[in-house]
Amino acid sequence: MRRLPKAELHLHIEGSLEPEMLFELAARRGVRLRFDSVEAVRAAYRFCDLQSFLDIYYAGAAVLCEEQDFFDLTLAYLKRAHAEGVVHVEIFFDPQTHTVRGIPFATVVSGINAALQAGRRELGISSCLIMCFLRHLSEADAMVTLDAARPWLDHIAGVGLDSAERGNPPGKFERVFAQAAGLGLRRVAHAGEEGPPSYISDALDLLGAERIDHGVACEGDAALLERLARDRIPLTVCPLSNLRLCVVEDLRQHNLKRLLDRGLCVTVNSDDPAYFGGYVVANYMAVTQALALSVADLRQLAKNSIEASWLDAPAKTGWQAAIDQLEAPQ
Repeated sequence: MRRLPKAELHLHIEGSLEPEMLFELAARRGVRLRFDSVEAVRAAYRFCDLQSFLDIYYAGAAVLCEEQDFFDLTLAYLKRAHAEGVVHVEIFFDPQTHTVRGIPFATVVSGINAALQAGRRELGISSCLIMCFLRHLSEADAMVTLDAARPWLDHIAGVGLDSAERGNPPGKFERVFAQAAGLGLRRVAHAGEEGPPSYISDALDLLGAERIDHGVACEGDAALLERLARDRIPLTVCPLSNLRLCVVEDLRQHNLKRLLDRGLCVTVNSDDPAYFGGYVVANYMAVTQALALSVADLRQLAKNSIEASWLDAPAKTGWQAAIDQLEAPQ
């Protein structure tokens, strides 16, 4: 699983903030934490749903203040991903989490982008940056964020939609996604994690999303399931996240294998790995053990990740050939 070349397409960079770095940055910036030790932080990672996670996630982000903080956070993730066979990453970031605290947009994107460039030079890992809108906030707030991003569009490949899904349907952001499309930005959206299958359809039809983040609720709509398979619309599935946020009670109940067998372009990703118990290989290992995945399944998941990425055609062809040529363990 480590040797398989793979892309990670569902990774919130703020969600890779390990407790050790949390304390390091808090000391660096003079931020007072509500926890007194790394162990206390890890003990707090007992989530009952998405919102219980988000409360801690947003509190942790308070230690990210200067460009160097965002650089250090991003480069630390890239080094972990590279060690796990990730050859390409498409990273989410949440500017509204930071601008609401008075952190300039430029500080956030400059730090992340500098680390992505270092990752290309030093690790050979290619990357794209995806700016997410927080769906629990208003579309007007999202419009302000899109305007702030205009000077940085050379460094931002697309937009996404994340945060609390319940009560915040995709249609709430139809206009800002249309504006993003007009600026040449690609579009993805979280849908069908805690929300219904209709949120997936609306993300495709109203927002023009070309990829669905999570999407595990799709089995509730037979026509949607057929559409996803027919059109090879990727789902960026995050198994350990689904387990830790109680989307499934047991990974043996997860539908990833069923979706894969039906021909959907499902991929495996880590979402917020510092909070959910593991990076991408841990997610591959967990579903392999829970769902008895074969070597052929693992190859297909890796190939799906390359197919679903925004790499150019020659790069996709090269990496998929490398997956096919990789010898399986005896």
